[in-house]
Amino acid sequence: MKVRTGVCLVLLAALIFVAAQEEEVFQNVVEELTVEIVEKPETCDITSEMGDTLQIHYTGRLMDGKVIDSSLSRDPLLVELGKRTVITGLEQSLLGVCEGQKIKATIPPHMAYGKRGYPPTIPGDAALVFEVEVVSLSKQTPWQKLVNDVFPMLCLALVPTLLGLVGLYLYNKANAQKGGKKKAKDKKSKKK
Repeated sequence: MKVRTGVCLVLLAALIFVAAQEEEVFQNVVEELTVEIVEKPETCDITSEMGDTLQIHYTGRLMDGKVIDSSLSRDPLLVELGKRTVITGLEQSLLGVCEGQKIKATIPPHMAYGKRGYPPTIPGDAALVFEVEVVSLSKQTPWQKLVNDVFPMLCLALVPTLLGLVGLYLYNKANAQKGGKKKAKDKKSKKK
């Protein structure tokens, strides 16, 4: 009886090990982002680009089908492309879509939550599937484009300039104090 129990335990452990390896292989099969068009409106003249704002409804799932999050019971999610308000894979899957379009994005772990996951809902190294409906699409205005594209570049140029000016001011101030002390000593020595 003890031999049978031992054999059963060994077989059970082997099955659990094999199942865990198969699940791990299943999770890691997705290595790149794939986007499948589920539904596309008849007219799709305006497509999304970086800087545009989208309102989307989504349902996110693990590869085994378990739902991790959904916006269907809430207001649509507001996503400004390029602002990293959603995971990288979802943001990239929303490029080139139009209002009313439905997509299914399969997102690899490195474009989702990576090795750490998002405990307890999303395990580490988990590939995700998002079903998304684009409720509305607002193109980036010229002012938004200026703020998003030109302003950061201008700031990058201004920071070294401002640091240089501060350095020059401090240098001149330090040299002026040295010169002022010498003049004070010279005046004292002439009076004696």
